[in-house]
Amino acid sequence: MNELEIIEEIKQDKSEYFKELVDKYKNMVFRICFGFVKNKEDAEDIAQDVFFTIYKNIKNFKFESKISTWIYRIAVNRSLNHIRKRKLPRIFSKINLKEGNVDEYAEIPASEDSSADFKVITDEKKRIIYKVLNGLPSNQRIAFTLYNIKGLTYEEIAEIMGCSISAVESRMHRAKMNLQKRLVKY
Repeated sequence: MNELEIIEEIKQDKSEYFKELVDKYKNMVFRICFGFVKNKEDAEDIAQDVFFTIYKNIKNFKFESKISTWIYRIAVNRSLNHIRKRKLPRIFSKINLKEGNVDEYAEIPASEDSSADFKVITDEKKRIIYKVLNGLPSNQRIAFTLYNIKGLTYEEIAEIMGCSISAVESRMHRAKMNLQKRLVKY
């Protein structure tokens, strides 16, 4: 059964199909939530809230976007709401190189070269990129991360961030300019 059929079944109050949707997207939703709050228990709570919201509102889903984009947007919004409520540090404000997967954020390709010198240089580059990225204003950092790291289109980012495509373009341009200025120091 394809995704469209599953959603149509859920819309007709056949809730047993909701489990299929949850199974398909639970890992993605958890990763999104965890990426914002950096706490497993909070991420699990937010993910549960995301699926509750999806269940309540799926009847209103009109297929104007992909279901994954809609779910992604709900996960981002719920995560941001959690941060605002808890007054946690801003998104990605703390660097935890020991626990986090820096490759996901720095997007520096892994090398076949296993020499210790190369690893030290690569780790240092990751740390610098991560530090500079964390210094961007949150709207620029979110747009940049969604585009360059998560691979979303400007249209998807605009939908997730609740802004126009031109606003996304502007944020991306400013993010690139700020990154260039800050990386010159290194």
